[in-house]
Amino acid sequence: MHNDILSQVIQDKEAQAKGAKLTTIQGKTIQGKTIQGKTKAKPEPRTILWRRFPQAYLALEALLIRKFPQILSCNSESKAFYQAHYPDIAERVSLVRNTVDTELFYPLSDEARRRSRRSLCERLKLTEDTRLLLFAGRLHPQKDPLLLLQSFAEVRRTNSQPVHLLVAGDGELMESMQAEIERLGIGPGVSLLGAQPQEQLIALHQCADLCILTSRYEGLPLVVLEALACGVPIVTTRCGETPKLLSQASGVVCDAREPEAIAAAIAQVLNHPDRYPQASCLEDSHPYEASRVIEEIYQQLLSRWEAQLIV
Repeated sequence: MHNDILSQVIQDKEAQAKGAKLTTIQGKTIQGKTIQGKTKAKPEPRTILWRRFPQAYLALEALLIRKFPQILSCNSESKAFYQAHYPDIAERVSLVRNTVDTELFYPLSDEARRRSRRSLCERLKLTEDTRLLLFAGRLHPQKDPLLLLQSFAEVRRTNSQPVHLLVAGDGELMESMQAEIERLGIGPGVSLLGAQPQEQLIALHQCADLCILTSRYEGLPLVVLEALACGVPIVTTRCGETPKLLSQASGVVCDAREPEAIAAAIAQVLNHPDRYPQASCLEDSHPYEASRVIEEIYQQLLSRWEAQLIV
């Protein structure tokens, strides 16, 4: 239903996006410390495989890992773990940054953004001054979207300005999300948009005032880089690489995984937008531009190849 709502918002950009090529290195790395800590935890019904058979996973890893000439991780804690756990091949382990295509994800001009926001708000039957909060990701226990809803309910309870939560994603917790929305009484303030095609996800980022993550564990989510590349600040729980790349002017990191703490962080960004300017968000996204990261990887590969030739 909401796919149609967003279609008009992106009409001016479809011609640009249609011919663009997305060049990214997509991957996911679970923190080494997190893997070790999770091996003793009780698996969830639809959890990822290594949590169901952790000892088998680790034994297979130990058997295979030395066969690889280079081991890349998008998580610095994972890199440190593997270097310590396999000291004889520590020099093979290196950090590779996730990337964002800034030819697709970029901020609109002020006037274009006003038009897009006006169009989106009209279709959602919201007033133009409504602040738009965006969550984009799988509705999975890892992302803890129920904590997101509880935090948003607290924002609505304690904040006087109109706010609306846009949830772009699908997953096993969709029914639980719907039940929690009803329990919290926040139905009019939440739009469950479902999985979105890339063009519409870009449009959402460009209209949003804030991007929120309430994850339990992460590598470096692409959604963070995409939001920053669109000039949108971040509120996140403390996990993965996101807290390490954010500056004080591009987002807020919540140490407590509690609705009140996350709501306070959201309110801080909404009430003081001048402290989180677009320029700071863009600056923090620059090192993760796809062209830069890919060039660095090719240079590293070339250097390794040349060194082997010399030997």
